[in-house]
Amino acid sequence: MHNLTRRAMLQSAVGAGAVPALALRGAAAAASGDPWLGLKVGVASYTLRELPLEAAIQGIRRVGVRYASIKDVHLPRKSSAEERRAVIRKFKEAGITPLSCGNVSMQNSEADIRDAFQYARDAGLPTIVCSPHPDSLAILDRLVKEFDIRLAIHNHGPEDKRFPSPYDVWQAVQKYDARIGLCIDVGHSARARVDPAEAIVKCKARLYDLHLKDLASTEPKAATLEVGRGVLDIKGICRALLSIRYQHQVAFEYEKDGDDPLPGLAESVGYVRGLLAGMRDSAPRSA
Repeated sequence: MHNLTRRAMLQSAVGAGAVPALALRGAAAAASGDPWLGLKVGVASYTLRELPLEAAIQGIRRVGVRYASIKDVHLPRKSSAEERRAVIRKFKEAGITPLSCGNVSMQNSEADIRDAFQYARDAGLPTIVCSPHPDSLAILDRLVKEFDIRLAIHNHGPEDKRFPSPYDVWQAVQKYDARIGLCIDVGHSARARVDPAEAIVKCKARLYDLHLKDLASTEPKAATLEVGRGVLDIKGICRALLSIRYQHQVAFEYEKDGDDPLPGLAESVGYVRGLLAGMRDSAPRSA
């Protein structure tokens, strides 16, 4: 039954563009012809880390999404302002809008953190997905005000001694500028015994990026899988994002098959697109 349901979703995804637009009451605004129901669905280019820049861009195009979070393998931290702008132009010329960079490590050093902010400013990126030192929050507070760039602190699961779960980030940032927020990684959250859908709703006020993936289990060392093949409640995650009218990026981060990620990434994208098509088709029609 799981395989049958999955197959139906993927078939639905292929023809989703022909489905008449419907409204999701209480979940999302009417999405006229939009298979993503208003969500800004993209790819974290870490997925394509073994591919050169041009191949990575074409890979994102091929799976049919129009947003990206750029890893430094594709936008080197040690680059000039013009080189950074040139990379962004390549994405935009391919019809892809970069919405963030990262994950960017940040030390407890104003010089290091300022360099990261300048990197994002040169590239014209509104958000930095990051892993800062917990003692650096006062510096981050000053620099988000100076640069007017959001920070999305990424949780990395039980082995992360700084921010294992979204709630660790949430608690740490409360007394600081609202531009300091979260990137919820749904896989790492589940491994930290946190319900990702629940965390999305509870942390919605500062949720500025999201990494979407699936897991073989919720054990600490669980392997990642194609989205839809694992144990995560992907439908619940999508429902939570729609319920809060989430306006920032939902980035597929497919970590498996680094040397040949496109088949698994395409399957993951197709699964979620089909899932959303089913949610749209089952929603009450507008009056």
